[in-house]
Amino acid sequence: MTQKFEAPRGTHDILPFEQPRRRWVTGEMELVCALYGFRRIDTPSVEDTDLIIRTSGAGSDVVQKETYTFEDRGGRSLTLRPEATAPICRAYVEHGLHREAQPQKLYTIGPMWRYERPQKGRYREHWQLSVEALGSDDPALDAELIQLYTELLRRLGVTGYELRLNSIGDPVCRPEYVERLSAWLDANDHRLDEEARAKRATSPLRVFDAKSERVQEALRDAPMIGESLCEACREHFARVREYLDAFGIAYVLTPTLVRGLDYYTRTTFEFSEGGTDIAGGGRYDGLVEEIGGPPTPGIGFGAGVERLLLSVADAEVPEPAIDVFFAFDGDVSRAEALAIMAELRRLGISADTDYAGRSLKGQLTQAGRFNAGTIVVVDGDGARIRDKRVALEDLVARLARR
Repeated sequence: MTQKFEAPRGTHDILPFEQPRRRWVTGEMELVCALYGFRRIDTPSVEDTDLIIRTSGAGSDVVQKETYTFEDRGGRSLTLRPEATAPICRAYVEHGLHREAQPQKLYTIGPMWRYERPQKGRYREHWQLSVEALGSDDPALDAELIQLYTELLRRLGVTGYELRLNSIGDPVCRPEYVERLSAWLDANDHRLDEEARAKRATSPLRVFDAKSERVQEALRDAPMIGESLCEACREHFARVREYLDAFGIAYVLTPTLVRGLDYYTRTTFEFSEGGTDIAGGGRYDGLVEEIGGPPTPGIGFGAGVERLLLSVADAEVPEPAIDVFFAFDGDVSRAEALAIMAELRRLGISADTDYAGRSLKGQLTQAGRFNAGTIVVVDGDGARIRDKRVALEDLVARLARR
């Protein structure tokens, strides 16, 4: 029997009828990023595995459970990028962007890969908007990135979201907090489960990502990082909140929000809509230095395209339309009309016709499916538009004026 092939589990085909809504969302992403002074950057889909391990953390769920890692024919270990921050930072260092005017405000929209249980709006191959600002520790930049995403949501008509906000300190104040948290975890180990213990073994902060409601309830009694912030981190976080207040952006202070990757420092944030996280990010002031660059503060976020599409599923999006459709009445030569179609296309006027041998009625139905602005019917006497005769040699001039 002939084998039936399907898209690999966790991937999906983006069919033609899905494209208009998707192009609308990604088009608004590009427009908003440009309004805020961000420039597009595209990096390869694969990176050296060591880059992903060093930046995400060897003990993170991303590295331990979710990466697509393989050895190529040259024996090199490569990984399909699970997120875009580390690749963009790698490009920033590799191409000397740190020697240009700072901050470098960059964004990309592209596919990412994570091996996790597929579910609605979450695919193993998924598309993501990644917005990164490198070269400044100004808290106003933290607020600007958050405000950028709220502006995108406003343009797309998404209103029922919640913004969660926290600060997780920096290398100055976090070690003392980790000691306090570790002592609490030792004393309350009986209240944890195996998942929480495994996360704790890689990094104590990761226990806050445990999924068990019972464990989350217990962790409400744990010391929080906000109680241990140094003066510089407290001041930075206060300024971020001050700017968000000035923007009129509502947020929920969430002391357990730590994010899942090792590179985060200070500000962390997540957007949730309908019980689903649609965007998240934070500051990563030591990441560029970790991969061999100069000390460089940075902040960014990733926002899933598919998850955002779920939030705008009911939005009205104009159907794609074609400018001119050529139909043929009877057994007539199509050569001259097809040449006219080619000329119209050269002029930037979209044109199409029937290639399936349909009757005239069927061709007119097809023109309706294409939302054709003008239908030209070619017959043995020339052409007609809405029952008005037009000579074939006059069609280009006539249609170019429409």
